[in-house]
Amino acid sequence: MSHPINLPRLARSLALLPALWLAGCGKPTPPTYQGYAEGEFVYVASPLAGRLDHLWVRRGQTIGNHTPLFALEAADELAAQQQAQQQLQAAQAQLADLRLGKRPAELAVVRAQLAQARANARQADLQYRRDAGQFKLGGISQAQLEASRAVQLADDAKVRELGSQLAVARLPARADQIRAQTAQVAAARAALAQATWKLDQKTVGTTQAGLVFDTLYRVGEWVPAGSPVVSLLPPGNIKIRFFVPESVVGALRIGRAIAVHCDGCGAAIPARLTYISTEAEYTPPVIYSNETRAKLVFMVEARPDKTDAPRLHPGQPLEVTLR
Repeated sequence: MSHPINLPRLARSLALLPALWLAGCGKPTPPTYQGYAEGEFVYVASPLAGRLDHLWVRRGQTIGNHTPLFALEAADELAAQQQAQQQLQAAQAQLADLRLGKRPAELAVVRAQLAQARANARQADLQYRRDAGQFKLGGISQAQLEASRAVQLADDAKVRELGSQLAVARLPARADQIRAQTAQVAAARAALAQATWKLDQKTVGTTQAGLVFDTLYRVGEWVPAGSPVVSLLPPGNIKIRFFVPESVVGALRIGRAIAVHCDGCGAAIPARLTYISTEAEYTPPVIYSNETRAKLVFMVEARPDKTDAPRLHPGQPLEVTLR
């Protein structure tokens, strides 16, 4: 049994054909590739062990550069620094003493002895002159004159000896002693620097701004040396990882622009390619589908601008479009 043809409906259908044909001839939609955001975390630790006394940040907090993060107990390091400071001061005082020579009181003793010797020498000289006159007149013997001369010479020698002692007392220590003490000062200064460095390592801060992704210890817990206490995620450490088929990877170049889309991100996030893997792999489970499970893909990485990076979160699914 035949059905009558609905002419008005047929006419409307035929009128739509040009529009459908024009739509099919338009610019094709660029393909999208599945991927995810990934973070390169910075694990902040102290090279020394100790009890966690202070934790100044919390998980999820955004911090700036040079922000204190945590502090370990540092009683031993503080005592070592104070000891090194005292040892340096003692070594410096000894070096200064060697460079100054004898103390003023010791110099005063030598000066007094020299003055006494000079007075004795003058007295001995006068006595010898009187004895020489008496010897010419026959008043004294040759032996007595020679004894007087010996006393005069001995007192003159004593004056010269004490004069030399005073000159030596004013001099600093020998050059070898000064060099040795100078080395002791340098060693004490190095020990102080080492003790100060160890004390500084007990208080740790950031060297770059970022997000406090996690805190791994609580206040009061023992932290082994080198064990991370805080993990940070700087904006520059967020990257985009996606996979492209082998038919596409040959046309990619480092620096190429891409657009990244994600749920709740708003406008597309611009980024540029930073790494293209040279090794093929099977489609990862994260983008598993019945259509792509048997295809080989290549991993590609890109990085967004630091101002856009906080819009992405590690593990977040993404869609990437090449530009």
